[in-house]
Amino acid sequence: MERIRKHVECLALLACLLMILLLNGTAKEPITSSLAIPEENMLTVYTSHKEEVYGPIIKEFEERTGIWVQVEAGGTNELLERIAAEAAEGEGTQGDIMFGGGVDSLSVYSSYFQSYTSTQVQKLNPDYIDEESKWTSLSSLPIVFIYNNKLVYSAGTPRSWEELLDQRWKGKIAFADPRKSGTSFTALSTMLQILGEDSMEPFTDNLDGHISEDSGAVLDEVISGTRLIGITLEETALKRIAAGADIGMVYPKEGTSAVPDGCAILAGATHQKNAELFLEFTISEDVQQYLAQECYRRPVRTDIQTKGRQAFAEITYDIDWTGKRQKALLKEWEACVR
Repeated sequence: MERIRKHVECLALLACLLMILLLNGTAKEPITSSLAIPEENMLTVYTSHKEEVYGPIIKEFEERTGIWVQVEAGGTNELLERIAAEAAEGEGTQGDIMFGGGVDSLSVYSSYFQSYTSTQVQKLNPDYIDEESKWTSLSSLPIVFIYNNKLVYSAGTPRSWEELLDQRWKGKIAFADPRKSGTSFTALSTMLQILGEDSMEPFTDNLDGHISEDSGAVLDEVISGTRLIGITLEETALKRIAAGADIGMVYPKEGTSAVPDGCAILAGATHQKNAELFLEFTISEDVQQYLAQECYRRPVRTDIQTKGRQAFAEITYDIDWTGKRQKALLKEWEACVR
């Protein structure tokens, strides 16, 4: 995917040149009319991925297809609620596809998505295929613990979900709000499935009133020492470690979830065919290799090997239970953190 980085640089240069022309008044006609995009060549993507993930993928897709992509970025639950609100208004969705978000969260909003079976479905891990084809998985994302190497000895860091409830970690845990962060919601649901729902209160009590701004802030707080330990995704932790962050990573000994994130085409999408092309692109061999090599993710294609990744105990994560209990769990969370 070396072409991806080159395309990003070229497009940035082109944007700068166009802006200079516009500001200098040298353009002979309004720039919007000279660069008008035909409706059939457009696509609106709602994404909860960080730009470092979605940016190169979308730019490569634009280059290969000639389709112009408008990106609307935000938190997973924030975007899903927006999709539901747009549907409630009765004027149709403004987006075409949801790119990102754990499939447990996507499943809760499955009524807002249309079924689509990928032409590459035989290449995908059967454990990550939706029976109703409302979503298509992108990558497998284990939940892990992280700790500050300078302030916490490796032998002393929590190595189980149960240990997170120990009072000695009160006020020392970085965790984002599961009402906004899909990662944190998956982590919370994972813990509750392992320890039981009565673990919610002692866990939130150990947060001691502090909730990280978002999933990225969890890493920042642990790296800076503001918090000693955190709960995040394997790929996020590995990426920061590769960049030089002095943190350690632990796979919980009781097991952890590896819920995939995915893509889902919105019901009533204006640019459905383009949305289908984009979904197919995300699980193509090129993109899956890119995710594994550059983004530290575990691909969902069975014909791509991930070397050097640590083995871990994976629980059977109950997506149906999570979907049915989501609103109740978030309501309980809200009551506990007031």
